[in-house]
Amino acid sequence: MNKNEKSGTDSGASCCSGLSGLLSPRLFKALSDPKRVSLLVRLAEERCSCTVSQIAEGSGVDLSVVSRHLAILREAGIIKCEKRGKEVWCDIQTDTLARILRDLADALEACCPPELKSAERKRPATGKVQRRKT
Repeated sequence: MNKNEKSGTDSGASCCSGLSGLLSPRLFKALSDPKRVSLLVRLAEERCSCTVSQIAEGSGVDLSVVSRHLAILREAGIIKCEKRGKEVWCDIQTDTLARILRDLADALEACCPPELKSAERKRPATGKVQRRKT
């Protein structure tokens, strides 16, 4: 039971306090570029570690650009890269990414329940539910 449940109050600010920590600009920057998403999908489809060269194959992007894209994904915690000899091997961090997205979805639903939002949109200032004309 949290502090608001004990006191019987429910403040929007307190139920949404964890949301700002989950809305990571790094994560959204990493996922905002279509080419990075494409590289991430390619890595996920391989279902195993791949070298930067393997990820770049067929991407239509220069290897140095692919390396920069992968660095942004790595900084966001979406992939893990490890140097082995002359090659850099990358793995998608499926558990980490899934946890981040689940936590974000849970925080959004706790802060802004879908049923509450749709009821508020239909309710005019008088408090009565307004029916849409069809």
